[in-house]
Amino acid sequence: ATAFVGDGINDAAALLEANMGIAIGAGTNVAIESADLVLIEDDPLDAVKALNLGKKTYRKMIQNLFWATGYNVLAIPLAAGVAYSWGLLLSPAIGALLMSLSTVIVAINAVLLRRAKLA
Repeated sequence: ATAFVGDGINDAAALLEANMGIAIGAGTNVAIESADLVLIEDDPLDAVKALNLGKKTYRKMIQNLFWATGYNVLAIPLAAGVAYSWGLLLSPAIGALLMSLSTVIVAINAVLLRRAKLA
């Protein structure tokens, strides 16, 4: 995979051909049209921050997928009455509460991405 960082003035073709074209400064419409990512500021370190944000976002997505899958593997059979023979039966209200709790936990985990150090 190839990433190319440029201003888009004389390197629009390279921005277009790269797997990840990053235009810095957004000085021209050509840069905006040809780049995959446009950084408004002129700081080249923002390109590194953007790539780090992408990695951390992907990692967070995997965490949320793992949480949701693990929750569903346990909660769906329980809600279906698998534990009824042991005297455990969830009321619909408890099932709804658990489902809401799962959503809240996944959302909180995603919001924690704001605390990520990117540089």
